[in-house]
Amino acid sequence: MSDTHSAAQEQSKRYTITAALPYTNGPIHIGHLAGVYVPADIYARYLRLKGHDVAFICGSDEHGVAISMRAKKEGVTPQEIIDKYHKLIKDSFEAFGISFDNYSRTSAKIHHETASDFFRTLYDKGEFIEEVTEQLYDEEAGQFLADRFVTGTCPRCSHDEAYGDQCENCGSSLNATDLINPKSTITGSKPVLKETRHWFLPLDRYEAFLRKWILEGHKDDWKPNVYGQVKSWVDEGLKPRAVTRDLDWGIPVPVEGAEGKVLYVWFDAPIGYISSTKEWAKRKGIDWEPYWKDKNTKLVHFIGKDNIVFHCIIFPSMLNVHGDYVLPDNVPANEFLNLEGNKLSTSKNWAVWLHEYLEEFPEKQDVLRYTLTANAPETKDNDFTWKDFQARNNNELVAIFGNFVNRVVVLTNKYYNGIVPEPGAFTEIDETVLKDLRAFPAALESSLERYRFREASQVLMNVARLGNKYLADEEPWKVIKSDPERVTTIMYTALQIASALAVLSEPLLPFTSAKLRAMLAQEGEESISWNEIATKESLLPSGKQINQASLLFSKVEDKEVEKQLEKLENTKKMNEAANKTAEPQKETATFEDFTKMDLRVGTILEAEKMPKANKLLVLKVDTGIDTRTIVSGIAQSFKPEDIIGKKVTVLVNLAPRKLRGVMSEGMILMTENAEGKLVFVNPDEEGINNGTMIS
Repeated sequence: MSDTHSAAQEQSKRYTITAALPYTNGPIHIGHLAGVYVPADIYARYLRLKGHDVAFICGSDEHGVAISMRAKKEGVTPQEIIDKYHKLIKDSFEAFGISFDNYSRTSAKIHHETASDFFRTLYDKGEFIEEVTEQLYDEEAGQFLADRFVTGTCPRCSHDEAYGDQCENCGSSLNATDLINPKSTITGSKPVLKETRHWFLPLDRYEAFLRKWILEGHKDDWKPNVYGQVKSWVDEGLKPRAVTRDLDWGIPVPVEGAEGKVLYVWFDAPIGYISSTKEWAKRKGIDWEPYWKDKNTKLVHFIGKDNIVFHCIIFPSMLNVHGDYVLPDNVPANEFLNLEGNKLSTSKNWAVWLHEYLEEFPEKQDVLRYTLTANAPETKDNDFTWKDFQARNNNELVAIFGNFVNRVVVLTNKYYNGIVPEPGAFTEIDETVLKDLRAFPAALESSLERYRFREASQVLMNVARLGNKYLADEEPWKVIKSDPERVTTIMYTALQIASALAVLSEPLLPFTSAKLRAMLAQEGEESISWNEIATKESLLPSGKQINQASLLFSKVEDKEVEKQLEKLENTKKMNEAANKTAEPQKETATFEDFTKMDLRVGTILEAEKMPKANKLLVLKVDTGIDTRTIVSGIAQSFKPEDIIGKKVTVLVNLAPRKLRGVMSEGMILMTENAEGKLVFVNPDEEGINNGTMIS
């Protein structure tokens, strides 16, 4: 690295980092974390360690159709929904270690004022087009169907569950009127077209600006998936985009003649980054404007791929025509994360929810951070599996990172009572290891500056690998018997690696970093900086007292993984049961056919498994008219001992049939419950005697 480049890297810069505002219509899940919040937090923590001026901004997105839909579903008001989920989301982020400088909410007064002022500025400049257009209208509900109040077939990929604002299958941004065979999500009825007046942002006017800024200015530094999607949109021809909606939930449109209309959530929400920055700056007693209006500020948006159009075309166009704001330097959007081979789905509960994870794995925040980073969907959709989670923890964090640190700290306490030893002469091996160590900050910087967080996770793990290999090669536990002076140098060198690891791990593994710093007594004023690792001769000086070892990571056991997989399997069964349609009606039976069936109440007296048959039980049933043998295929659902004494409904006049050599003289009536489990069709009323006919 040249001296000029080093000087540039050391110079403090100002960064405004935003993470997509999560909708407060439900909790946070691992897809949100992998796509947006973990990479954004890694980047913000890294920049702070480098000494830069950072504003890491986020907040709850509390307007839009998604909130209204959730409120209707739960039978409460939108305000109750946003209050419930804002607290859950904010608390979950804090417990998980996402280090926002400010986490606000778009229901805040400062946001309503900021968004209204922004709209009014563009309105006064004549930037909006006012048009009367035909919009989908639900006559049964008596309201216009904005965005997610309507579903239908995507005109681009033919996915039959596209929303009125977006197809989650192909990622296309849509208008509700684009949908084929639209259907109201409120009543299920087919909507009609009805005239309404709205204000539009004329994106087609900004094509020249967008081509120059993105297609020429960011061709080489933006991720291919981001650049490609934006180019496709611009090349297809931009159209005016409505910035108002006919809704009763949101920020009222601040102009005359707009009664009953609110700002479109995708106009309002990105302005939430600005209002949240204002809120933060006011709390700190500083000026917010440099973080959004100084040309030397670097603005970076962390989002998922479904938000690319809004952050790379619509919001920059808004900022540009406003005239006062800097434009995004980069928008490192990730692809989607799947779960155990299936697409994450909030509505189907197919997710790993952050608040539940924190309850079930209270000391393993960094394990999830590491797994999601090492398997991040940076260039393509990736899959989270619990087996991979277990393997990343046990084979990498425990066996490599944790093992190295534990050996170093334990041996230092064992040999030197926890005091860093004075090293003797350094061998060529020692010098090489220390030289390699000093190269790691630059290697990590290279990955992080290019938003390659997967790569960074493996660079970090290579620091621990360096330490493990060094200890394995030098074997201080053996050398201590023959050459104790040599061991002082070995342990001193290993402690330098551990010290560097404590600092370099902070962006990716903040909880682990804090524990390791505490073990090495390198907290507060005793801390070393990121920049010192490459230049400082001694990161952990001789004579320093360190603390006792504590485990940084513990193994994830098979039973923990099985519990999570079982939870998902139950979710899958519930979804299958919910989606299961009734069997078609069988051919018509006459009354005489029905009267031939003799259904009676019976009691199971005996039950045992059929030898060499996994599914069959042999039952003795008191039918009231006799005691008979019935063979039933329920062995995989019931234990024999659990059903003795059970009252059941028996078809007693079914022709006898031999099964596996046993004559079965009837049939027990069964059905499936909502979870897909077999249950008896039985009379629960007391006082019904065996043999009672069912008619």
